[in-house]
Amino acid sequence: MRRPATALLLAAVLALAATGCVSLPETGPVVETDGSRTTPESTGVKYDPLPPLPDASRSEIVKGFLDAMTAVPIQTTSAAEFLTPEARASWRPERETITYGDRSPAIDGSEVVSVRMLDGANRFDSRGAWRGSLGGSDLDLRFGLELEQGEWRISDAPDALVVPESWFESRFRRLSLSFFDPSARILVPEPVFVANDGALATRLVEGLLDGPGADMGTSSRSFFPAGARLGDLSVPVSSDGVADVSLSDVGQQPPESERLMVVQLAATLRQVVGIRSVRVTVDGELVQPPGSDEGRFPVGLGEEFDPAVPGASAIVFGVRDGRLVAGIPEALDPVTGLFGTGEIALRSAAVSLDGSTAAGVTTSGSVVVAPVGAGDVEPRGILDRGADLLEPAWDFTDRIWLVDRRADGARVRYYEDGRLRSLDVPGITGETVRSFLVSRDGSRLVAVLARPEGDELVVSRIRHRPRGDVRGATEAQVILGAASEAQTIKDIAWRSPTSLAVLTGVAGELWEVRSVAVDGAPTSLESIANLNGPVRSLVGSPVDGQSLLVLAPDLALDLSGPVAREIEFGEGQRPRSLEYVG
Repeated sequence: MRRPATALLLAAVLALAATGCVSLPETGPVVETDGSRTTPESTGVKYDPLPPLPDASRSEIVKGFLDAMTAVPIQTTSAAEFLTPEARASWRPERETITYGDRSPAIDGSEVVSVRMLDGANRFDSRGAWRGSLGGSDLDLRFGLELEQGEWRISDAPDALVVPESWFESRFRRLSLSFFDPSARILVPEPVFVANDGALATRLVEGLLDGPGADMGTSSRSFFPAGARLGDLSVPVSSDGVADVSLSDVGQQPPESERLMVVQLAATLRQVVGIRSVRVTVDGELVQPPGSDEGRFPVGLGEEFDPAVPGASAIVFGVRDGRLVAGIPEALDPVTGLFGTGEIALRSAAVSLDGSTAAGVTTSGSVVVAPVGAGDVEPRGILDRGADLLEPAWDFTDRIWLVDRRADGARVRYYEDGRLRSLDVPGITGETVRSFLVSRDGSRLVAVLARPEGDELVVSRIRHRPRGDVRGATEAQVILGAASEAQTIKDIAWRSPTSLAVLTGVAGELWEVRSVAVDGAPTSLESIANLNGPVRSLVGSPVDGQSLLVLAPDLALDLSGPVAREIEFGEGQRPRSLEYVG
């Protein structure tokens, strides 16, 4: 029988939002999940902009130019009609995209016509990667104009596609370009926004050929040589799902490099609906996969390099009564190794991706590594005592990551090749860190920082040498939260290799679970569920299909479906913590 108080909590949640499916657990938080989590697609409505009108004023020409960039299907030919012949020849709108919430009327000054972008503006590079929000004078678009045969035309325009944010969101898809880590052992995805039209496959391949962004430093690499380009103007896709990629200016490459180029193509193009295989031509020569004379590579090629590491253990691990437990959330049993005996009392623990080894933080503050199962391998201590250690993390190399919250701020360390090393992470080291994660591919460290004005979610790129060992980290960038967006971030968990689930406070015991991309693009924010009641933590995995859980005091809630599923813990079975591997 459901408690009357729960029904009252349900009514409070429904007052916040009128849509979505609602689950009603008997204990713990009431949940409202968002039933519309798809990326907006093109509406299918065509828009053919008007050409420049006779005797149009300077301001009207600029307005017409900006309006013409919202043509559907996407094209810039109409906008180019507003330019002088010289400006039309040199205009390069493909270099970047600028989005805005609203814009001011065009104001005709003494020398230029200016337009102010309002309600937030953002910049995306030629590949579609977000390059930050615009502010200050960068919000002003300035246009020079000249008379051409008695009519005003634009002589100086920004080399960018400048469009409303709503138009951009409905016609661009959030996807990823697949590069490799410096050791070429795993793929590293880079989020991009790509126009969702018939040229989607072409744009993705062009983005790959552009290579990793300069800001990625030594976080990733591409096996396409500099200067490689599409030999044809497009990547045609046949009716039976074969994408034909013709590459030029590749030059002679080692067979392994050629194979890894194809892996990058397959991993990137598998995101396009309808593409089942890829046929690659390099400088006129068909690349032949072993055992085939048709030259087709399945888009599943190279799954062993998947950054989500889908072959990792799917078992859930947790700490209960100081012991490491494992299984499914409904049935967690102590592991058969040392950590399941109670001989070492654990405060928290993390398990390697293959599920074989655990790094445990003891109640005395030391860190011990031991097999999950029974065996002859002796446990080893890697840190005698920390001040206030957060739950560890593992990446695909079996590197263990630690964050110790000390009186003078956080210290980041990692255990590799039998040694514990410190890593200076600008913007995280020395700060007050609430929680942290490391991506399975080892390329990103994400942390929640406590600030006086509200919590911040930040990400740093981890830099590696060619053999794979860590060489440094980039300055952490804020991807959620700021002085103008004060909030409490209760916990974070991976949702995919390029996105996180974030548990944020709304008011009192009202909570929201949001999806946030690792690049911090504002257009990537998405509400997953609203909750009303006591909550403790999030449990998530980057592997598609594995459940996203919210751990409450007496139960867990599975948010993976349109209706949250309640998971009850038996008598004395409630875990202190719960996590997937990694």
